[in-house]
Amino acid sequence: MKKAVAKTIWEYLALTVAAFIFAFAWEGFMIPNGMSAGGMMGLCTVVQYATGGVIQASVSYIVINAVLILVAVLLVGIGFGFRTIYCIAVSSLAMSLIAATPALHCIQGQFFYVRETLVIPVLAGILEAVGIGLILRYGGSTGGTDIVALMVNKYWPVSLSKVFFYTDFLVICLILFLPEKSFADMIYGLIEIVVFTMFIDTVVGGRRSSYQLLVFSEKYNEIADYIINNMDRGVTLLKAQGWYTKKDKNVLMILISQKQFPALSKVIHDLDPKAFMSVTNTHNVYGEGFDEIKTGISKAGINRKKKKEKADGD
Repeated sequence: MKKAVAKTIWEYLALTVAAFIFAFAWEGFMIPNGMSAGGMMGLCTVVQYATGGVIQASVSYIVINAVLILVAVLLVGIGFGFRTIYCIAVSSLAMSLIAATPALHCIQGQFFYVRETLVIPVLAGILEAVGIGLILRYGGSTGGTDIVALMVNKYWPVSLSKVFFYTDFLVICLILFLPEKSFADMIYGLIEIVVFTMFIDTVVGGRRSSYQLLVFSEKYNEIADYIINNMDRGVTLLKAQGWYTKKDKNVLMILISQKQFPALSKVIHDLDPKAFMSVTNTHNVYGEGFDEIKTGISKAGINRKKKKEKADGD
């Protein structure tokens, strides 16, 4: 019991620190220099710039996330764990505190000042990758476009990676509609996203990557049922034989998105602490729930071919 409590305290401490790192990337580096990037925070910075600072990013961040969560729960039926709500609340609080502390801003005269402007989105991308990576590793989420992606993916067969890409690109382009911003400001946002994508791979396996798992457990039934009923993923049961014992074994093969991996790892450990799990990082997974299979042939081309074949047959 004490061990479980200590573990929970440690995990929430890690989530708190990670939320502050995530907030520091934006309120310490990006926002003081008038920069924006993708995701929900990128949208919130655009709102702050457009309103002349009347609506702070920390305020719009928690308000928009609250609306998205409410819509997702009431209309789409998507549930959210306490850790997601906790991370959103702590991130908003951290942004407010850092915004009110000029000593933490990357501006001239302060400790974190960086002379080269191009370096600022690079540092912000690294910090955001560390923050969000740790949050995902400990089963949390910062909401935002993650919630939008889940709602879209529930009703349309569009991969999460595509939703992330489209929303990020759209948010980056919004900066161009502000009179005082230019094409260079959009490029800074693209740099931040590229750096973020590169570095998060070293923290938690890549925001848009997937995993192939081989799970060896005597409780394979409970694990497989949980994945099918609660994670909306398929499971393949492989028959194997332990060469040393010569006994037949049942092995679960699972393809899962990177965002679901921390939660699944915890479930497997809770169901069977002795389970053996082999994890392989996969960057190309095609099919339902992942990326669309690329054939190089458009649907329109296929339809034209069918019509032509039908006409020839007539």
